[in-house]
This record gives sequence, C-alpha cells and structure tokens, in this order.
Amino acid sequence: MILTDYFRSEKDITWDFAKQLGVEHGVIRLPETDDFDLTNRSHWNTVYKKFVDYGIKPIIIEPMPNSVHDHIKTGDDMRDASIEKVIKMLPIMNRLGIDTICFNWMAHIGWLRTSSDVKDRGGALVTQFDMNDFKKTDKAISSQKLWENYKYFLKAVIPEAEKYGIKLALHPDDPPVPALGDVSRIMISAENIKKAVYDVFPSDMLGITMCQANYYIMGEDLDKVISDFAGKIFFIHFRNTAGNLNKFRETFHDSGELDMSHLIKLYKSLGIDAPIRVDHVPTLFGEHTEVAGYAVLGRLFAIGYLKGLLEN
Repeated sequence: MILTDYFRSEKDITWDFAKQLGVEHGVIRLPETDDFDLTNRSHWNTVYKKFVDYGIKPIIIEPMPNSVHDHIKTGDDMRDASIEKVIKMLPIMNRLGIDTICFNWMAHIGWLRTSSDVKDRGGALVTQFDMNDFKKTDKAISSQKLWENYKYFLKAVIPEAEKYGIKLALHPDDPPVPALGDVSRIMISAENIKKAVYDVFPSDMLGITMCQANYYIMGEDLDKVISDFAGKIFFIHFRNTAGNLNKFRETFHDSGELDMSHLIKLYKSLGIDAPIRVDHVPTLFGEHTEVAGYAVLGRLFAIGYLKGLLEN
C-alpha cells in the first residue's frame, strides 16, 4: 500500500512533519479561494510544483472541491456548469499524474460530529456524534432526489473519467444515518454502496474510499465488506472508532473497537495496494486545532502506528 497524508495546498507544519516521517505521497485539498480556477492548467501547475519541489507527489484530490461538488449533489441551477468544471479538471489531472478523486454524496450537511471535546485516553480530546444532540437545520432533500442527482453526475462524468484514466472513489456518508433532520443520506450501507458503484453506471474508474470506521458504524462485517469490495477499493481512510450508529466517538488508532493490525493484514492478503492515509485523530495536551480530528500531534502518533503495521 502507498502511505500518504492529507495536505492543504498552502504549506504548513503538516508538510514538514510528514516529510520527517517518511511520507512521500500526498492527498491534497485544492485551494478554495476566488483566485484559483479549477479549469486553469497553470493554476494547477503552481500548486503541484510546490508539493513536488518539497518532495511530496500529489496522487489524490480530496475532497472534490466544494465550490462545484455542493451544486452537483443538490442538483441546483449551477449543477451543469459545475459538472463541466469537473470534466475540465480530468485532463489536467491526467497530465500531472494525479489519478484519483475522493468524493462523497452528502448533500447540504457534510461529515458531522456533535461534539469535539470528548475526553479519551489521558485526557486527549476526540470528536463524537450523538443523534440526541443533533440540531435540525432548514435544509431538505429526499433520498430519491439524491439517487437521481448521483445518476446524473455519473452519466456525465464517468465517460470522461474513463477517457483520462481518472478514478472516482466514493466515500460513505459520515455519520451513515438515514437522515439528519429532513436531509436524507443514501450512502449508508454496503448494499447501497454496491448499488452506487456496480449498478448505476458500471465502470472500472468508479470505486470506493474504504473509510473502515464508517462501515463498522453502519453495523457491517468489515472482513466481508473489504473482501466484497476488494477490486473496487481505490483509497483507504485508516481510522478507529467506538460506539454505534446513533452515538459513536473517534479514538486513538490503537484503542478503538476495530482490530487495526488484522485489517492491514486483510488488505495485504487480498492484494489491495491502494493509497492509505490516517484519518481523524485526537487533539493532544497543549494543542489547539481549528478543525477537530485534524490536529498535528495526534497525527504523528497515528502515522507512526500505521507505518509499524504496514512494515509488520
């Protein structure tokens, strides 16, 4: 498997730490500023050059930029223009050797936690989702509309992705609950995701991001799911968790309910050679982070732990 880490497009301390830990491949978030044009090759070149000059080779885009993705998922009046921008990204990615986009189908509400200060081992802070604490919003979308929008997207983009050899890796809904208020969720079970990647618009370029903790929280048998999807696993989010569908928390990578060592051995035994990155880490003592789950010190521990498992 290819060890990667997640990077924002402007250099920060995570770039330095990743290099010191031996990470050479990047999962990158594109700039989300008005002066970055998703369809402009020179803009991409500037971002790409910063990474490769530092010794990090970008190989995955995550997320699909929200400036286009949000319109596509909800199917609003900017959908077609947004899909055109995505299509224009593909030949640029092909030229740069970035061959995967991690995308999701969570409309209106993305990945969600209701708390970010739950105490874990030694007082480290982790995120938690508790359905009882969820505050309903005024947004609404039906599961039928979500499936219609998903089919519309694939019909437009998959033929172009096939032309340029760009893989689309579908991430499950997080949390994988049927609805958050009036906002439906559809990528909430292995059955639905099988439908999404095998039945709607079958393609060798359409697969999944195996976010293993999400499948566990769905109540799925992880061994079975990983085996069933083995040929479709384009990317792995390596994280641990504890709890159930309506109330769960993140954990240190070595202390949740998933057997992380076993999972790495399973991936290897199935011949899965996908890029892998750690995801959602605790906030350690003395550290402050603007995005819970993406603290720096906890990430150091997680990457070291993952490296040990990969070398085992």
